[in-house]
Amino acid sequence: MSTTQVEPDLAPYLERCFLFDAVEDSYDISGIMGRIPQWLRGSYYVNGPARFQRGSFRYSHWLDGDGMICAVHFGPDSVRFANRFVQTTKLREEDAAGAPIYRGFGTAWAGDRLRRGVMLEPPLNVSVYPFAGAVLAFGEQSLPYELDPVTLETRGEFDFHGRLNELSPFAAHAKIDAATGHMFNFGISYSAVQPSLHVYEFDSTGDLLARRRHLLEFPHSNHDFGMTAEHVVFFLSPQLMNFDRFRREGVSVFDTLTWEPEKGSRILIAPRVGGEAFTLKVAAGYCLHLINCFEENGRLIVDIIELEKPIYPEYKPIPDLFATAPPGRPVRYVIDLESRAVVDRITMRYDRAPDFPNVDYYLFSRSYEHFWMLGISAMGQTGRKFFNQLAHGSWREGDVTDLYEAAAGEYVAGEPVFIGNPEAPDEGVVIVQHLIPAEGKAEMLLFDAFAVQRGPTARLPLKHFIHPGFHAAFRPDAVA
Repeated sequence: MSTTQVEPDLAPYLERCFLFDAVEDSYDISGIMGRIPQWLRGSYYVNGPARFQRGSFRYSHWLDGDGMICAVHFGPDSVRFANRFVQTTKLREEDAAGAPIYRGFGTAWAGDRLRRGVMLEPPLNVSVYPFAGAVLAFGEQSLPYELDPVTLETRGEFDFHGRLNELSPFAAHAKIDAATGHMFNFGISYSAVQPSLHVYEFDSTGDLLARRRHLLEFPHSNHDFGMTAEHVVFFLSPQLMNFDRFRREGVSVFDTLTWEPEKGSRILIAPRVGGEAFTLKVAAGYCLHLINCFEENGRLIVDIIELEKPIYPEYKPIPDLFATAPPGRPVRYVIDLESRAVVDRITMRYDRAPDFPNVDYYLFSRSYEHFWMLGISAMGQTGRKFFNQLAHGSWREGDVTDLYEAAAGEYVAGEPVFIGNPEAPDEGVVIVQHLIPAEGKAEMLLFDAFAVQRGPTARLPLKHFIHPGFHAAFRPDAVA
């Protein structure tokens, strides 16, 4: 699916999306337009980078900004908004100094610092999960921070009751099993001798139940993973990290990454309990995010967003993002578990460099049809650009057939979150951010999840402009 819309001159617009001072606030949202379903009760959270300058110093990469959580609390009598920076060690020390101190994912400079001289001091700007009676803010390769679920006040580092430490490899893309409430996550140890993948399982209170280690042939830079009822699944693209360069040469993580498509991609499949992992080699597609995985009739279904090349180079320099964004599509791999072979590969036509896919939380790791993601209508055109499409995909239909596109110069952001009516499985809404940088306005949009092309069913205007977010989540009121 494509579009003929051509973006206008974006020079004044994307700068206004990134290069401004975020305002922390808390208030009841007024001036709501449209209808909010009566059954929608709970809290929506989105995390994303929200500070890219300190004095005259500017970070160059989207992943470098300090993490800020935005929350929308849907109550019986009001809808309340709150947003706060995650009070990390990095933020507190740099605020006190009035200058950057710690190296970023994509920005390094003479005299910058690392945690204990070996890893980034994380800005915790990637994802957010309601878990164990709190809200956890995640960054790459570090422990999350715990926040108050209402006020968003930072409580401190969450070490899973002392079972992990600040040097434990821990990714930003945890998964929560809706059937058990258990959290799963992974981390990669980038040893020059033997890189390895660590898979963690925690119970619903945060106690560590298991930690399993799987050896890797190459030091893959990996952001996400999938799960089924029986397995964990990793799509390992041939984007590799040279950790020695990061540690010894003083370069950013981004500058250590190399794209080596001749090595091909791999799908690593490991049992959730016991047993040995196995790996299948596939073509050299790049995957930042998986959509979902499940098993049926002896086959493992692995659904991913597959791009032609890595997307991190498109995250810089701010604000000139996605200047050469590669095509990407939803792709389904069908794997026969007995023969351990890929028996089918199904590709959708929608190719607008989609990202941030999401499914119904209660269908995660289970058979499903629908998913939602963001896309860039101007993909393939030169010049900076940003997400402006909300796409609803259907595996039954085999493509994106339901699409919303924002007005020219306006953008959608934040992982689309599906929230279903607990009493009507065919009814649900999707929430995304809507940014109007020319006017300095931002709002949250609600859509009928199964008819996004009709446009928003409700608009929730915010008092202050906000930065585009990354990953998001929802906690129903019934969940502690």
